[in-house]
Amino acid sequence: MRIVISIGIMLALVVGAITFGVLYVNGQASSPLSISQPQLYTVEKGSNGYKVVRELRARELLDSPELATKLWLKFFAANTHVKSGTYRLAPGLSLREVFGILSRGDEHYFAVSLVEGLTLKEWLVTLKAQTELINDVSLDQVEETINISSSVNEEKAPMLWLSEASSAEGLFLADTYFFTANTAASSILKRAHKAMLDYVETQWQQRQADLPLNSPYDALILASIIEKETAVSAERTKIAGVFVNRLRKNMRLQTDPTVIYGIGDAYDGNITRKHLRTPTPYNTYTIKGLPPTPIAMAGKEAIWAALNPMETDALYFVARGDGSHEFSSSLAAHNAAVRKYQLNRK
Repeated sequence: MRIVISIGIMLALVVGAITFGVLYVNGQASSPLSISQPQLYTVEKGSNGYKVVRELRARELLDSPELATKLWLKFFAANTHVKSGTYRLAPGLSLREVFGILSRGDEHYFAVSLVEGLTLKEWLVTLKAQTELINDVSLDQVEETINISSSVNEEKAPMLWLSEASSAEGLFLADTYFFTANTAASSILKRAHKAMLDYVETQWQQRQADLPLNSPYDALILASIIEKETAVSAERTKIAGVFVNRLRKNMRLQTDPTVIYGIGDAYDGNITRKHLRTPTPYNTYTIKGLPPTPIAMAGKEAIWAALNPMETDALYFVARGDGSHEFSSSLAAHNAAVRKYQLNRK
């Protein structure tokens, strides 16, 4: 009888010890790591669960006993397979939760804002500054990268209006794009190009009737000018209305941003009367109609404004100096506004 009792006690002790060990090991895996602020962690190709644990310990993020961690990995972890990538480790995460993130491949997404009103050349500088992107495209490679001549909007036929484009300027939609580490910069441009195609095609079908625009490409050119003329959202449709009025009357657009674009790298920040009088394909003081290409990247608001201009009798506008503009329907009123907001201020 004593032997039976002794065996029972020993079995109880063993079961208790095992239960305690299981609870302890799982408890260690469920305890928060030593992370005081969010940080990025990269899993290299070919890594496994044990290597991840070693790296976390080396970075002093994991202070659980090594034996407990190994036992958890071997016997209790739901999945020790980890996917390569860059991940965001946040305060409060446990080892169990970290492995859940790594095994699912829930990589951290970075963001790059490709801003409206900037040129393609300026966008490429922005992309190059993103250290998480692979810089695989230069200015002279962009057209080849997006393959303009064969751009297809998925189920639609090739967009023949793109044949009007003599450069890649303006053929990308300004927006914020999200990506994982080591994404190619060219893939961001392809996404921005497709986003532009999708948006401009949809908006072209819903455009205001009887616009003096012959194609979606004309709309992009006008949108780029609107983008350069104002950053005030409420003014975009009215500025579009001014330009549409001038196009209908066969008046020159006479917009400084087109002149500046035509000057190119020689522009030093000061536009002169000589610049306004010197003919270039983009000088809308000397040419009638729209310039041959967009002069910048446009966002959705400017594209929508170009296709849905405000009804107005205004033919002129001048900057007030606070970001907004004074609109006029006659040259006399415009000259008075210029004296008030430009000449007197100087």
